[in-house]
Amino acid sequence: MYRYDEFDAQLVHERVEQFRGQVARRLSGKLKEDEFKPLRLQNGVYLQLHAYMLRIAVPYGQLSSRKMRRLAKIARDYDRGYGHFTTRQNIQFNWVALKDIPDVLAELAEVEMHAIQTSGNCIRNTTSDHYAGATKDEIMDPRPWCEIIRQWSTFHPEFAFLPRKFKIAVTAAEHDRAAIKVHDIGLHMRQRNGETGFEVYVGGGQGRTPHIAAKVADFVPEAELLDYLEAIMRVYNRFGRRDNKFKARIKILVAETGEEEFRKLVEEEYAAQREGEKIDLPQEEIDRIHAYFTPPELAAKPATSEGFEKAKTADPAFARWTRANLHEHKVDGYTTVTVSLKPIGVAAGDATDTQMMVVAHLAETYGHDDIRVTHAQNLVLPHIALDDVYDVYRELDAAGLATPNEGLISDMIVCPGLDYCNLANARSIPVGIAIQEAFADPDDQADIGKFHINISGCINACGHHHVGHVGILGVDRKGEEYYQITLGGRADEKAAIGSIAGPGLKADDVPVALKRLVDRYRELRTSKDETFIETFEREGMDAFKEAIYAGA
Repeated sequence: MYRYDEFDAQLVHERVEQFRGQVARRLSGKLKEDEFKPLRLQNGVYLQLHAYMLRIAVPYGQLSSRKMRRLAKIARDYDRGYGHFTTRQNIQFNWVALKDIPDVLAELAEVEMHAIQTSGNCIRNTTSDHYAGATKDEIMDPRPWCEIIRQWSTFHPEFAFLPRKFKIAVTAAEHDRAAIKVHDIGLHMRQRNGETGFEVYVGGGQGRTPHIAAKVADFVPEAELLDYLEAIMRVYNRFGRRDNKFKARIKILVAETGEEEFRKLVEEEYAAQREGEKIDLPQEEIDRIHAYFTPPELAAKPATSEGFEKAKTADPAFARWTRANLHEHKVDGYTTVTVSLKPIGVAAGDATDTQMMVVAHLAETYGHDDIRVTHAQNLVLPHIALDDVYDVYRELDAAGLATPNEGLISDMIVCPGLDYCNLANARSIPVGIAIQEAFADPDDQADIGKFHINISGCINACGHHHVGHVGILGVDRKGEEYYQITLGGRADEKAAIGSIAGPGLKADDVPVALKRLVDRYRELRTSKDETFIETFEREGMDAFKEAIYAGA
């Protein structure tokens, strides 16, 4: 994990004190809300339906036990005892009083955390694969490059006021868990002739006009990456729409310009960089950043664990959990544990201060002090010895964190919706909970298999509904909430935007319609190993549309 140097620490401390003065002026009435808005957004503060919301950055989704404990303290002392983990690998606190936010930021700064780049028209928190550094299917750890991008982009004077917010994701695995093709820039690490570089995608995104990113470069050497990113950003800054916020994203620029012409503009900008404009990124600096991400020293162990196998035999609930929530580690004798934040009846992504403390303890005791936040609003302990998994499970179970559903139908992405957000048209959380309750039987979930449901409360798509196997979008019709269903989306290496199945459904009809959809899937699948998305791609929309609307 990267550690702050004196420049990082000074930068964050000065920002806290600057914002403290701005908050004081707002509270005294010297600043009006419209004057305060651009200042608070630069510090991760939003004005929601009921209160201010503070979004805290978790660069590339990585936390230590010390940081997690501080987040738990903030939840307990300044909020209502919980926090909400987001699809951007960040955490939000929804009930912090404005007067307390400078103190919260000061406490965060003590543990090398901040809220910079979590809002505003800047380059946002760079995200990555939540299994980075632990998974067998990556060519190398992508997190050092996320950190290099973070350092390059933070307070970059040319990109502080972009046409709109800008999101970058990096992966190094063949199976894309970072959703790079629905980002403004997606970077896939590659190796060619012994050299490391990046496949570059530009123009992905969701919202009211979803797009899959276009590939603009097959291979950019790592020493040239920042120069190439600057070329992309300059093209966007020059030609991106500023007259219409709905058309201000780079995805619109790529779509309207055309992939070939956009690629040409980037290459021309890249070629025009003078020597003095290029970023000096010597190998020594690359190596210095990589050194912060040296893998933990994992003791040599057999590939199997007798204690682990005995525990599965003795405890069926534990065995079920291991089938769903463990991921293969690149080192024999170890595994990666997903801590589900999707128990039945709880808002997706929420964790109490007590639960955060439990996760911090487990990371420190068993997990080499490493915690990750996932795009699916869960947590991950990436380096757990098989010998210790049962002890970890029992502590998670006691804390209400052992739901065996990672990747299954109840493991939904759900935005806060109209319960919190002043942009939302409809509630998301109650619909998500109703769907969970309809599929609460863990054996039923296991039989259904991998099944991604994503729910958004408005067209801004914070719940990533466009790329859910089943997407659910809340819409308002003359004061009544309806839910539009899309099918066939995915956010992995085969990224696709889902297609609308038909007219919207009332909230109470959604779980029933999904029950019929799942029944149709079971009828059509060729085996229990064939996932819903595979069946859908083979059979097409018509095979499922009738099931959704059979009761309409």
